[in-house]
Amino acid sequence: MSSTLPDLARLHALRPAQQPSYPDRGAVDATVERLRAARPLVFAAECDELTDKLAAVTRGEAFLLQGGDCAETFAGVTADNTRNKLRVLLQMAVVLTYAASVPVVKLGRLAGQYAKPRSSDDETRQVDGRPVTLPAYRGDAVNGYDFTPESRIPDPRRLLEVHRTSAATLSMIRAFVDGGYADLRKVHTWNTDFVADSVAGQRYEAMAHEIDRAMAFMEAIGADPDEFHRVDFHISHEALVLEYEHAMTRIDSRTRAPYDLSGHFVWIGERTRQLDGAHVELLSHVRNPIGVKLGPTTSADDAIALASRLNPDNTQGRLTFITRFGAGRIRDGLPQVVEKVTAAGLEVAWVCDPMHGNTFEASSGYKTRRFEDVIEEVQGFFDVHHELGTWPGGVHVELTGDDVTECVGGGEELLEADLGDRYESVCDPRLNRVQSLELAFLVAEMLRRA
Repeated sequence: MSSTLPDLARLHALRPAQQPSYPDRGAVDATVERLRAARPLVFAAECDELTDKLAAVTRGEAFLLQGGDCAETFAGVTADNTRNKLRVLLQMAVVLTYAASVPVVKLGRLAGQYAKPRSSDDETRQVDGRPVTLPAYRGDAVNGYDFTPESRIPDPRRLLEVHRTSAATLSMIRAFVDGGYADLRKVHTWNTDFVADSVAGQRYEAMAHEIDRAMAFMEAIGADPDEFHRVDFHISHEALVLEYEHAMTRIDSRTRAPYDLSGHFVWIGERTRQLDGAHVELLSHVRNPIGVKLGPTTSADDAIALASRLNPDNTQGRLTFITRFGAGRIRDGLPQVVEKVTAAGLEVAWVCDPMHGNTFEASSGYKTRRFEDVIEEVQGFFDVHHELGTWPGGVHVELTGDDVTECVGGGEELLEADLGDRYESVCDPRLNRVQSLELAFLVAEMLRRA
């Protein structure tokens, strides 16, 4: 891994995919300079700690739970929203740890997930009976959600707001985690009324009582480890907008190596993983643990070539492959990739994204996902790894801590007709809190069998 970071001009010469078309280059340059002077959001040593934890996932000694918003919004940066997302991830982690007896690495898809790749550069809607075409919404990092010409113009100054709101979110996370909210003695308080009334919530409450008894026993014998009172929690996002990621990359004083200090873990998406592309080039130089999304078009040779570029030293914990094949393709497409990568002796963690390959448009026009398809893809992921003798290392899920109606199915039996009740995502549909808890119990059962 080279310590010489390529400059932005070199990266843009590679014709990077999914980048904003900024109308004012001078404003871009001024924004980048301000970001270069901004304080880092995370510390290089924290990135190294996460690499060590992901090395345990790679060895089959731990499981990764990565989850959060499809696309964060500036307006959504509130204490309540942050707490709700943290709470559902803590609940899921407790379920996985207690029910499956496996250490869980907790990684939020938040405090930086403000940019989204899109399948089309433009969006057309009917306005006053006539079609109007505007630039697609690419996340609050790039432009606004409102369907107006002014809102949809890419504005580089939004990257400064990404930094500010990410810092605010991370500060709230640290306050909750260090202030006792993540204490295992709070497992009951994490169960809100609308979850407690569900089957998954009742099952969680029964498990929480068992945890209480176990902790009472530990206290009686004088054991009170720090792990009971706080958790390690890291943040992640897709490294999409090159100006932001490049400006937030700094040279660590300890190692003299570059780290992208916009987050602990950054990943390359399915649409930007070109071997000779700018995103692979940039992330090949930073020392963070990184991920790559692998979709159904991925060949085993593609995966091996990516590993060679991104992890030439074959370091455990450095590289995570996040597979997103779709429920109907996982069993056919994944085995040959895993088998060949494993045979090549490559040290990677395998994680399942059961969301992005299972999106469809409901009759009402809402983008949605079937909970049953999500579970089917996770089950297929586990089945493939079981058959090959490899470790199903984790799940990467788009979720929210709120009672939204964006994905159909699950124990609540949400129908397509229910989607309009509380559809709040500005991009892709997320599992609500009850569905997320259901998923955790089902994955815990798969882990026990594994």
